[in-house]
Amino acid sequence: MPTITIATADLSAPRRRAVALSITRWLTGRGVRRAHVVVRFEPVAEDRVFAGGWPVAALPRPAEGEGLHHASVLCCVSPDRDEEFRSQLAAHIAEALGVTVRSPFFYLEFRPTSPADVYIAAAGPLHRSDLPVGPDVSEGRP
Repeated sequence: MPTITIATADLSAPRRRAVALSITRWLTGRGVRRAHVVVRFEPVAEDRVFAGGWPVAALPRPAEGEGLHHASVLCCVSPDRDEEFRSQLAAHIAEALGVTVRSPFFYLEFRPTSPADVYIAAAGPLHRSDLPVGPDVSEGRP
């Protein structure tokens, strides 16, 4: 169950939707079930993020339309995902957010997370994400 948490200054609702859709399409193109993709946005004030001891608010801003000012991204993916997958996903997320060489701060971290450690209930019973949903599955116990 890939979960991507994006912390950045407020993005408009249409922009968040476009980013989430782009990431979801990229992941489904690599065999991830669409229902297993979670993209979460956390607005963060620029005076609460520091890079090199300076608040990102003090970093130079790219000109309008020349890229994202700042973002921190946490990607929880299965430890089974190889370096090539992680590298390509990182590049795609950066592209979807509009990161360019003029973006003063972009941070992306992968946190390997076993599907057995993720529980979900989506229009059905609570279950571990590595187990099928069915009448014999209850609260993640087969």
